[in-house]
Amino acid sequence: MSNLLDIIKKEISDGGPIAVSRYEELALAHPEFGYYMKQDPFGEGGDFITAPEISQMFGELIGIWAAVVWQGMGAPAKINLVELGPGRGTLMADCIRAAGALEQFDDAIRIHLVETSPALREIQKKTLLSPDMRMPAWRGSFDDVDDGPLILIANEFFDALPIDQYEKSDDGWHVRAIDWDDELGALKYALGNKLEDESSIPSDLRNAPPGAIFEHCAVAENIIRAISERIKKHGGAALIIDYGHIERGIGDTLQALKNHSYFDPLSSPGEADITAHVDFALLADVAEGLGVNVFGPVPQGAFLSRLGLGQRADRLMLGADKEQIEEIEAAHARLVEADQMGTLFKVMAISSTGLGIPPWAE
Repeated sequence: MSNLLDIIKKEISDGGPIAVSRYEELALAHPEFGYYMKQDPFGEGGDFITAPEISQMFGELIGIWAAVVWQGMGAPAKINLVELGPGRGTLMADCIRAAGALEQFDDAIRIHLVETSPALREIQKKTLLSPDMRMPAWRGSFDDVDDGPLILIANEFFDALPIDQYEKSDDGWHVRAIDWDDELGALKYALGNKLEDESSIPSDLRNAPPGAIFEHCAVAENIIRAISERIKKHGGAALIIDYGHIERGIGDTLQALKNHSYFDPLSSPGEADITAHVDFALLADVAEGLGVNVFGPVPQGAFLSRLGLGQRADRLMLGADKEQIEEIEAAHARLVEADQMGTLFKVMAISSTGLGIPPWAE
């Protein structure tokens, strides 16, 4: 039995079943035993692979997007380039290398990496701290980022934020909770408190049948609100890339990954990545309600293709040997094909009103 499981059991024993969001918070971000706090989960030797680890092309195109946004803003002398949950720092390194071809943009950017994991911060330092790269500033939250115009990137960040789940029973909606089963010697799902106020459930979903589950991520809502307010006040844009659903609906999307395979989210907390599908409709509603522009979401494959992924792959293959060509073709397919990452992952942008419609969203 892990130390984290002991902690969770004690919290349940002291105060009763805990919300799904509290369980996720402990499993992923407990200061000592949380999944992201103690290890490198990325790559072939980890539990999952993200797009920047598949190919340098992904980060390079994001860098070009950032430089174009900066030009559209009138090329301000200083701009915050922010990444939420930067992983190993691979995306930012590729982004800076590609965008650095525009010398004025390279001079203007101030890099902020929003990262809470000590283990990942150390890896990011090794990736990014080199003589030809500007020194990043590490931040504990988006609120710690300096004021001013910004360009923000969030790749597979929102899916790891803790969600609340609500379950419909015969007498109405309840918080879905996690309890300890003495007989099984394991954690289990349970019905928590009944919702006296059902306003947290969209009105068109409240009459769902018993057993239905609705998910809401208050943390994501708060973060997108803070980003939108900053963009409205100072100008800029944010690019959100993640897997999720465009329209809100009923369904349990909480899942865990370990060794590149699906894993029981309640088994061995702290030892597997736990995620849920991103509610893009919620993010868009919050941003639009604050008066900033929202574009997308569009499938990742369409986004990357419109930015020129195919042309970049062709260029990289010039002069490459057979093995390298096969690797580039495989990476291209993995990023854009419908049966791989091309349609499961979506891309949404938020921007200040003067920037206009980006070509990839038309």
